[in-house]
Parts: sequence; C-alpha cells; structure tokens
Amino acid sequence: MQKKIIITGFGGQGVILAGRIVGKAAAIFDKLESSLVQSYGPESRGGACSVQVTIADEQIHYPYINVPDILVCMSQAGYDKYRDIITEDTILIIDQALIKLNTPFDCYAIPATRLAEEMGLKMMANIIMVGFLIGITGAVSLESAKNTVSESVPRKTVDINLKAFNRGYEYALDTLKSCRKKAISDTGVVQ
Repeated sequence: MQKKIIITGFGGQGVILAGRIVGKAAAIFDKLESSLVQSYGPESRGGACSVQVTIADEQIHYPYINVPDILVCMSQAGYDKYRDIITEDTILIIDQALIKLNTPFDCYAIPATRLAEEMGLKMMANIIMVGFLIGITGAVSLESAKNTVSESVPRKTVDINLKAFNRGYEYALDTLKSCRKKAISDTGVVQ
C-alpha cells in the first residue's frame, strides 16, 4: 500500500502544517512509513508552496511524487501547477471558492476558506481541509488525525482546531453521502 499526496496553496495558508499533520498521523499513530517534502516560493506569505506526503506500509525509497494519488488544492496557482500530472485515478480535492477547474476529471470540493471565515478564523482553512481530506480518502485514521492536530497546534487553540477539523470531516461525510445518492439515482442500483 502506498498513498502519494500533494497539498498545494500559497504561503500563509498553513499548507505545510497540513502535510505535517497527515504525515505525522501516519507515522506516529498509524505506525506506517511516511515521508514529507516541502517546497516554498520566494515569498514567505502569498508565494506558491506545496508539500508532498507519501504514506506506505513498507520503506519509501523515493520521496518525490510524479503522479499523486491525492491532490489537494487551496489556490488557483497550485492547481494550475499540478493539474497536468493528475490522472483519472487521482482524487482531486479543492477549496471551491478559490479554484476554477480546467480538467475533465471529477473532484471533491469544499468551501474551506469560507467555512473558516464563518467560524471567525480564516487561518483554520487548512485544518478544515485536513478534516475533509481524511473524511474523503481515509488516508490516515480519524483518531490519528485528531491526535496529531491536538499535538501540532498551540495548546490554547486545540479545541477550536479540533472543531475546525470536525467541520471538514463532517462536510466530507455529507459529500460522500450526496455522491452515493446521486450514483443511486443515476443508475437505480444501490451500491
């Protein structure tokens, strides 16, 4: 088993922290192998950044990702950079308010930034996105992800970060339920 995940956005969104949470959850709590490669633009805020996380049940020999199994986009520039390497098998996840798609492939969309703003904490869009990613893909276990969120944020913000994570996770479950209903209505067959 191997899962190759790219999370991309711009500096200041917490993209690197999101990748670290996923990688640490896999390595520390799920007892899997994990590697992380991060990339920043020349600016600290507003420049392009991405993180590549590989999760496997055996040793990882090459940490760089040429074709992701999962691509999470939190900015248009990030999507534009990686859209040409996705395939029909790639799970594409986007912040729907920030991305205009130009791909024939389906995607899972969440208004992560808008949901964070509604919570009064725009800076938590990354944690909402991690919850959504885990809910859609099961890349790491729910318990591992929550434990890692708790350990990765300042102590005084743990509760609000877990609330943000749960908001994303619940949105994912609702999205999957909606997709399943659509599949049933399209085919008439319960899958």
